[in-house]
Amino acid sequence: MTLEMNLEMNLDKSYNPGDIESRWYRHWEERGYFSPGPPDPHKPAYCIMIPPPNVTGSLHMGHAFQDTIMDALTRYHRMKGYRTLWQPGMDHAGIATQMVVERLINAQGQNRHDYGRDRFIEKVWQWKSESGGIITQQLRRLGASPDWENERFTMDDGLSEAVNQVFVTLFDEGIIYRGKRLVNWDPVLHTALSDLEVLSQQEKGSLWHLRYPLMDGEVMDGEGYLTVATTRPETMLGDSAVAVHPNDQRFTHLIGKFVELPLTNRRLPIIADEYVDPEFGSGCVKITPAHDYNDYQVWLRHRHNKEMLDQIHGGLINVFTDDAAIRGNVNDGDIEEGELVPEAYIGLDRFEARKKIVIDLQAQGLLERIDDHKLMIPRGDRSGAVIEPYLTDQWYVDLTRDKLEDGRPGGKAKITDPAIEAVKNGSIEFVPANWRKTYFQWLENIEDWCISRQIWWGHRIPAWYDQQGNIYVGKTEAHVRHKYAIGGKVKLRQDDDVLDTWFSSALWPFSTLGWPEQTERLNTFYPTSVLVTGFDIIFFWVARMIMMGTKFIGQVPFRQVYIHGLIRDAHGQKMSKSKGNVLDPIDLIDGIELEALVDKRVKGMMQPHLASNIAKQTRNDYPDGIPGFGADALRFTFAALASTGRDINFDLGRIEGYRNFCNKIWNAARFVLINTEGKDCGQDSMGFGSTEFELSNADKWMVSQLQRSELKIEKAINKYRFDLAAQEIYDLVWNKYCDWYLELCKPVLNNQDSREALQVGTRRTLVAVLETILRLAHPIMPFITEEIWQRISLLAAKHGETIMTQPYPQFELNKVDEQAEREMEWVMQFILGIRKIKGELDITPGKRIPVLLADASTVDLERLKRNKSYLDVVGKTESIGILGDGDEQPESSIAMVGNMKLLIPIAGLIDKEAELDRLNKLANKTRDELDKITKKLANQGFVSKAPKAVVENEKKKLANLEVKISGVSEQIEKISAL
Repeated sequence: MTLEMNLEMNLDKSYNPGDIESRWYRHWEERGYFSPGPPDPHKPAYCIMIPPPNVTGSLHMGHAFQDTIMDALTRYHRMKGYRTLWQPGMDHAGIATQMVVERLINAQGQNRHDYGRDRFIEKVWQWKSESGGIITQQLRRLGASPDWENERFTMDDGLSEAVNQVFVTLFDEGIIYRGKRLVNWDPVLHTALSDLEVLSQQEKGSLWHLRYPLMDGEVMDGEGYLTVATTRPETMLGDSAVAVHPNDQRFTHLIGKFVELPLTNRRLPIIADEYVDPEFGSGCVKITPAHDYNDYQVWLRHRHNKEMLDQIHGGLINVFTDDAAIRGNVNDGDIEEGELVPEAYIGLDRFEARKKIVIDLQAQGLLERIDDHKLMIPRGDRSGAVIEPYLTDQWYVDLTRDKLEDGRPGGKAKITDPAIEAVKNGSIEFVPANWRKTYFQWLENIEDWCISRQIWWGHRIPAWYDQQGNIYVGKTEAHVRHKYAIGGKVKLRQDDDVLDTWFSSALWPFSTLGWPEQTERLNTFYPTSVLVTGFDIIFFWVARMIMMGTKFIGQVPFRQVYIHGLIRDAHGQKMSKSKGNVLDPIDLIDGIELEALVDKRVKGMMQPHLASNIAKQTRNDYPDGIPGFGADALRFTFAALASTGRDINFDLGRIEGYRNFCNKIWNAARFVLINTEGKDCGQDSMGFGSTEFELSNADKWMVSQLQRSELKIEKAINKYRFDLAAQEIYDLVWNKYCDWYLELCKPVLNNQDSREALQVGTRRTLVAVLETILRLAHPIMPFITEEIWQRISLLAAKHGETIMTQPYPQFELNKVDEQAEREMEWVMQFILGIRKIKGELDITPGKRIPVLLADASTVDLERLKRNKSYLDVVGKTESIGILGDGDEQPESSIAMVGNMKLLIPIAGLIDKEAELDRLNKLANKTRDELDKITKKLANQGFVSKAPKAVVENEKKKLANLEVKISGVSEQIEKISAL
């Protein structure tokens, strides 16, 4: 871009983010600025892995906040000279994607089984190419700058190869195994779920107290039964024991005896286990190990005891089908089991079975009572179905054994312990550090990882079975036949299950870089620099990436883990569609009309009866819809709220304030351009002008303040304190540059008698400081800074195609001028003193007034002489007089500048009667407010019942009003004396 072109490109009068954001993003992406570029041994590497969003997903506030932080870090390090990679990609989201495509098929009157597996998978890939990945376009709207040219997908060929390699290796080492254990089972989707896919919420329920008859003539308190309580009566069909606490003297004589399981005629042993709380209920607990996680742990402790071994299936009795209906009396091996389950309940849905069982127990006098009971109900996050703990055959990663049965190292030794050590020895740092405790607590109490899912979309488990059920694991069927020397005549069937999506995501830091191949990207960018994520997936993703990275690469996957808070609404409530308080970041960027906003919030709700209230609330909160604030204002808001680790309350008022901040920068740039374009700015590299310039005290002060800000901002970013960085940028721009320096430069620029060298120095400072501010703010506000930088860069003698590749500003100690800072601090206090008095006396800000100085020192008088032009132009002084020690001081309003008194004589400046009338009205209004709050605080009913914070707030109001009335009374007394 030539200088002539630059000078023709005037900024529009108004800042319109929509006009510039899409234009600049398209330009950046087309030019390849987001790429890390070719190998360069002289550049240090910096890499961030994006937490891969679901291919079905759209941008929500959590994504937008997280991606703003990652983009700010990426842009910052790019400008710092690093070879920078922000690796983008998406997760195939097994369950969510399968549900989306199944709905499309269902709408055509078919289901996935009508399609068959291969055709269904083709349909998913078709959907992905046409409709998947909306979120990547939304990320572009936010200004994210990852390496889009190398975007990855967890189901692409390279990542699939990595997944198979890891699975086969871990299986061969004995760390992956297949076993029958309890899982979270979704009876609608027919698959196991991870804990993260289960949402537990408190619901109204019942607690049924059931009587289990004692056998062999035993009694308890004269009664022939024990009472147990349950919230799920239907599971009693799978009971294998009744447990009591070993120290509960009420039941000591019954331990080892038996009860009869009602409705079934089965004998259940009475066992002792410390799991039982003797203070809860009757002190007796039914043990159903195939349908309750706690009961399963009790079973593990007692499974080798004779009374448990004598139970059918050793006491591990599953009574449900995949649909959560009561199963028949045939086990998984098609073997008849007699009358294990009473015929009357077979085939009934679990809730229908519950009703019938309760009726039958009541009829036999075995239902003692029913209590209302609130309990946590687990539901599948996708289906909404009540989740069942369910006993099934699944694939697991061993994370708990030091040694395998054959003596080889187990998963604890090879995977879990190295992951713990990586954080303990400082190879990985958590920010904030307190999240280390959460990480250790989980890993030190970890269970084996269930990695199989009973769906079709995902990485199909690379295991094959022959007709005898023998398992063979390899990358492909051909690999299996070669590996195990299996001839072509032997029929093999591949496992129908797919891998948990967290399995492929655990490999993300190295699979995206080309592993298992030793690529240049892998060698350069692994280990990555920092992982930016929320605390809610420390277990599911962070820990597992550390496990897999240390196991397969021999190095940690990242050096730091920055844990950010969750985005909540302005009242601190979690954002959820059911509450109707969700904000779409794209709506904040582009704006949305009221009715469209209402429709978006109530459409597709799982609880439609809440829709009318949500619509009403939305209309109250956003009567005019939401205006478009632009991406930069949204990003700056996120940064300003990003204090480490804390949840973030997002207030629409904050983004409105930062939209005004963008306007401030825009208008400042227009002021600078008007005063500098086509003029000598002291930069000979522009091809015109000279390098001869002189800096005023204001110039020196501004440059010095800029250095201090540069140091604070860099320190804040390096500590992930984006809130402090944003705060410093805001203060530098709004308060120092705009409110002060742009005013302080006018005495030089607008005075025809100013020396040319001084004017050149001021123009030089104007453009140099603005250009530096743009580079400081660019990582957080990329669009507006690029737009203005393109106009201002040549004036500041900066060359390059984009601000993105300009060096980030560095603190320079030699540019800190403490003398100029002290001098200008004196000037500012002088001007602020005048403004304060004008405000108190209700004098128009632009009115010029006479000022008298008392107790002025020699230093004060020297400063006055050097800086009088600032006081006259910016302070609006009419004259400045000096009072001697014996001079009489007229009735004046006074402000202090150090030890010097700044007096503004009142006589002649105001209309005495009008001012007294105004002040008396203000005094009366203040006294009325004071009386109301005094009475409120004297009311013991209010003080005792109101929240403490409300009472404290009222006390603060009272104190402020007392100060106010004192000041007004003083003004009345002073003016009355005139």
